Amino acid sequence: MPRMRRKSDLPTKVCAACGLSFAWRKKWERDWDNVRYCSDRCRRSGKGKGEA
Repeated sequence: MPRMRRKSDLPTKVCAACGLSFAWRKKWERDWDNVRYCSDRCRRSGKGKGEA
């Protein structure tokens, strides 16, 4: 059985809308390169649109 990882060992990104950092989640496993927002609320807020 694989060993558990600490949350501090997971990759992190900065949210394009709120600017807070967030950690990798299992549900983003296949799409991590395209994840830009920490939550649905930030994604809907519209801030950060047009940024590269």
